[in-house]
Amino acid sequence: MAEKKEEARNIGLNVTAPTESCNDKNCPFHGTLPVRGQIITGLASSVKMQETILVKKEYMSYVSKYERYERRTSTYSAHCPPCMKINVGDKVRIAECRPISKTKSFVTIEKL
Repeated sequence: MAEKKEEARNIGLNVTAPTESCNDKNCPFHGTLPVRGQIITGLASSVKMQETILVKKEYMSYVSKYERYERRTSTYSAHCPPCMKINVGDKVRIAECRPISKTKSFVTIEKL
């Protein structure tokens, strides 16, 4: 009897679903985690934690005293389901979700 491949569910965003399947309950495609709120694009800077990646986002901030812009970075902890194969330096898109742990309120939805 052939094993049936689980279909990825529609999360309501225009992103490509991963080709692999997983049985993670916090996966937005194969689990029950709903996504809402912000969508952020950044670079994966660390993948050393279990099912967690650090995403750095660079942005420009205006300093009115000097009438110039400065470059700043923000770091986000995001849940990375096992169906997403992400390495350091990959450009990823993360979406806001309910808090998964003390620092994780984002989940990886796409590898760009």
